[in-house]
Amino acid sequence: MMTPLFISGLGMQEVLLIALVVLLFFGGKKIPKLMKGLGKGVRSFKEGMNNMEKEIEEEPVKKE
Repeated sequence: MMTPLFISGLGMQEVLLIALVVLLFFGGKKIPKLMKGLGKGVRSFKEGMNNMEKEIEEEPVKKE
């Protein structure tokens, strides 16, 4: 059985229980909004990392 690194200690029953609790806590209508917000946050983080890498690559090397 292959499991992703972030849930290496969780089995299928635990994942289903967590999903059920999230569904009960937030409700079915708010979950898509939460996932959309999470996706935007991840995208923003990736863009920030890419911009930082570009700035590091473009930085001139100072000779002393």
